[in-house]
Amino acid sequence: MYKNTTIIAEVKTSSPFGWTSTQSWDELFETANNVGDILSIHTDKRWNGSFDLLKKARSRTNKPILAKGIHNSDDDITKALSMGADMVLVVGRTPRIHAEKCLIEPYTFSELSALDPSTKAVWNSRDLSDGSFKKDTFTKAREEFPGWLCQASNITSIDDVHTKADAVLVGTHLIEFAQSLNQLITS
Repeated sequence: MYKNTTIIAEVKTSSPFGWTSTQSWDELFETANNVGDILSIHTDKRWNGSFDLLKKARSRTNKPILAKGIHNSDDDITKALSMGADMVLVVGRTPRIHAEKCLIEPYTFSELSALDPSTKAVWNSRDLSDGSFKKDTFTKAREEFPGWLCQASNITSIDDVHTKADAVLVGTHLIEFAQSLNQLITS
């Protein structure tokens, strides 16, 4: 935890937007397990993920696991939970089952403001359709949504953590983020 913000550390080896990690899944898992309050494990093949990785992660940690993916169907939620996830990210829709175990990532501000404030929501600064950055900021998202809200994407160090974020999801820059967190602890 950084201040009062939960750290969701993502184990991601690549993205469909051209990024590839120089570290293996196992090396990234070790870093995530050291710095994260929650571990995020990709289930989507476009991010080099799979549901089997949830089972692998569960065998290596007792920390909560977030299954990260689009999860277009409620069957995906059931599968993720059965493979060891404690929570499931669902993008662009509200599931009909296990809503209490889901983090909802809307595509737009209108979708965000329409969510029930008891929902756990994620505001991603990256447009998942093409990898570009959204013009709408986390600050505006926080103004739109009064409930629990996670800041996602473009988080390189602790300096990027918004003061009003309930959680941050750190993936691409996990190694740099971990270094900035360790520097804070050792200084």
